[in-house]
Amino acid sequence: MLTTVIQQAIILLAMGWALSLNVRRGWHRPRLLVVTSGFWFGLAAIVCMLQPLTVAPGVLLDARNGVMFVAGLFAGPVSGALAALVAGGFRLWLGGDGALTGTLNVWLALLLGLGFRHCVARGWLQLRISHLLPVVLLLHVSTLGMVAALMSPENRLLLPVHLWPFLAVMVPLTLMLAQILRDAEQRQRQQATLKESESRLRAITGALPDLMFVMDEDGRYLEVMASHPSLRYPVNDGVIGKRVDELFPPEQASVFVNFIHDTLANPCTRRLVYELDTFEGRRMFESQAQAMDAPLGQKRAVVVLTRDITQRVHNETELRIAAVAFESFEGMLVTDAQNRILRVNRAFTDITGYTAEEVVGHTPALFSSGQHDGEFYRKMWQCINEQGHWQGEICNKRKSGQVYPQWLSISAVRDEQGDVSHYVASITDITQRKKDAERINHLAFYDGVTGLPNRRFLNERIGQHQQDDHGTGLIFIDLDNFKDINDLWGLGVGDQLLQQAAQRLNKALREQDMVARLGGDEFVVLLAGLPADRHRAAAQLEQTGHRLLALLEQPYVHENHILRCSASLGVVLLQNTGLSPDELVQQAELAMYDAKNGGKGKLRFFDPQMQEVVARRLRLEEDILRGLEAGEFRAHFQPQFDYQGNMVGAEALVRWYHPERGILAPGAFMAVADEAGLMNRIDRMVLAQSCRQMAAWARQPAFSDFTLSVNISAARLYQAEFIEDVLGIFRQTGVNPAAIKLEITESMLLDDMATAITRMQALKRHGVRFAIDDFGTGYSSLLYLQQLPLDQLKIDQSFVRALPGDDNSLSIIKAIVAMAHSLKLEVIAEGVETDAQRQLLHLHGCQHYQGYLLSRPEPAEVVEAQLGRRLCS
Repeated sequence: MLTTVIQQAIILLAMGWALSLNVRRGWHRPRLLVVTSGFWFGLAAIVCMLQPLTVAPGVLLDARNGVMFVAGLFAGPVSGALAALVAGGFRLWLGGDGALTGTLNVWLALLLGLGFRHCVARGWLQLRISHLLPVVLLLHVSTLGMVAALMSPENRLLLPVHLWPFLAVMVPLTLMLAQILRDAEQRQRQQATLKESESRLRAITGALPDLMFVMDEDGRYLEVMASHPSLRYPVNDGVIGKRVDELFPPEQASVFVNFIHDTLANPCTRRLVYELDTFEGRRMFESQAQAMDAPLGQKRAVVVLTRDITQRVHNETELRIAAVAFESFEGMLVTDAQNRILRVNRAFTDITGYTAEEVVGHTPALFSSGQHDGEFYRKMWQCINEQGHWQGEICNKRKSGQVYPQWLSISAVRDEQGDVSHYVASITDITQRKKDAERINHLAFYDGVTGLPNRRFLNERIGQHQQDDHGTGLIFIDLDNFKDINDLWGLGVGDQLLQQAAQRLNKALREQDMVARLGGDEFVVLLAGLPADRHRAAAQLEQTGHRLLALLEQPYVHENHILRCSASLGVVLLQNTGLSPDELVQQAELAMYDAKNGGKGKLRFFDPQMQEVVARRLRLEEDILRGLEAGEFRAHFQPQFDYQGNMVGAEALVRWYHPERGILAPGAFMAVADEAGLMNRIDRMVLAQSCRQMAAWARQPAFSDFTLSVNISAARLYQAEFIEDVLGIFRQTGVNPAAIKLEITESMLLDDMATAITRMQALKRHGVRFAIDDFGTGYSSLLYLQQLPLDQLKIDQSFVRALPGDDNSLSIIKAIVAMAHSLKLEVIAEGVETDAQRQLLHLHGCQHYQGYLLSRPEPAEVVEAQLGRRLCS
């Protein structure tokens, strides 16, 4: 008996393992699990019936009822019914007197299990030992009761012998089988829940446009998850197990490690924003980290969610820029597709007077001035719809009712489908701009001081009258001594005088005539409608000119002062000569200068010879410029001698090697060059050539005590960069400054004596010597002569040429020589042309001479030859 019970226990436990395995394998296929569970439970019951416990002949006991109870409890009605059919059919197949009873036991056990299952589902019972034990006892006691009913009275007496061993084995085995299947079912449910949770987590992770990874406290990658491979910016599956310091520069790795440590130290979610070099270039990232509750392995870990925020940062920047742009100095207006106002900025309020609360929800028709018709707006909206934008000038109305001009720009904003979602308009109040334009237009044609037409307006009118058949004349007016009034009384008084002169001229002219101001104190009167006959027209011009002279000579009143200012007039009669308006005005101006040269307060008609003089001067000026560019100006040297005939120095004098006119002396071009402001370039060229030649001569013993004089003009002396420029030439040429003597004229010192002294002293400290040229022809001050760092006085040739017959010139020469000796200065006479002049100069103390008697200005090689011949002789 014991052996049979043990066999039943082993079979039951083995079948329990097989049933739990069936549950694990078929959990994900519920329909198949129903069939396999019914089959396995039925098979388990059959196996138990094959190893029964014989209680009496024909009376068997086994564990089939426990199996069927568990089948009903865990497999459900379908699987349980299938198991009952298999087990019951097998029992009927075995036959015997207890076949029907055994089959009935199978179904009763199944029903009892299904009933317990129902109670558990309702919550009335639970799968606990305390709840299962009574039911299992009831099951097996009922089984014994039915078996007892089949036994004969004699055999029934033997039942107690089998009762307790059977219950002692079958009850625990049934409970164990139920526990095994419950554990298997719970484990499968937990695994299914875990898989569902993992699947949900992976789905969430896959849906996030982020990179997720797990890192331990040392910065080592434990897991990497990304919804798309392109999200694995600097990392991929190949980095698992590596630390951040193996993947990133030390500075970046240190930031990541500190971020992890801060996250582990603080339970709150941490945030880090940083830049990183990725496969797509440098990008901006945002990482959020959360510490994990349980350590992975032996170290704590964090979960890091990283998102590429490059586009977001760019969008935020664009939004900030747009916000600033919206609050610009231009008025901004945003409407929806139905043209209802949604938003305005502060500039809009400043321009229109409407606040945002007053316009939001309305249409821009609120600002309509009524000055534009429907066709204007139709074309405007047609342009917006076809091109997406429109801009132009429009008149709108402020809140106050004032109509004002504005520059309006409207742009359509379209959504992803290409439909208009908003309209954005910018408005600019152009009231002041239009006023400024009118003022600019006025300034373009009118003088700002007198309000008279200017040169541009005058030229247009002259061009119009040149086509007339009637005669037309110009009178060019220049106020005499106006500069003195400006200097004495100031510009304000000068402007008042100009305004009074303009009023007088306007009153004296006819309606068809015109007076214009060209600038300064220059006016031009255009007289139209003159007789066609030239002589009669000229007579009328002259008569009008004299009348204007008389008007302008009348006193001007300023406060309690009487100001007088005459005028000089130049007159020209316009003829259809093809000349431009500027050329005609220039002719009148030339006539005016001729009148001014005649004594002021005069009137002159234009003479074509005046134009020729000016033209010659301009041609010479252009020729000088060309010659300077071509290097045609060269230095000649006129030697200077002592009384014994020794050559002690030379003066550098410029000569123009003209390609057509030959060698020209300064008198042929100096005046024009000085007036054109070209003397500075000529002086600098002569100084550079002279220094270069003196540096070459200094290498010859014969020139050891030689001094080279170079003239300096006033334009050059008073230039701010004069000293630096001269010293720069010395450095470039390598000349000894002590061998150079700079000559300045006496009249130059009258401009700014203090500046001249300062600059001469600065060069004197470098060894440069100075001489005053043409001494005696200007204003000589003994005080300034004492302060000037001079080395030599040069007697002007006008005094020398008068010798020996002019006693006055001789007296002046004596005084100059005496003054030079008293100041310990050398003295030299220029323009010595006769031996009598030289003897007389020597007699009165002048020991150095320069002039045609001794030598003309010659090229450097001729001077060298002269010095050589004198040394040989």
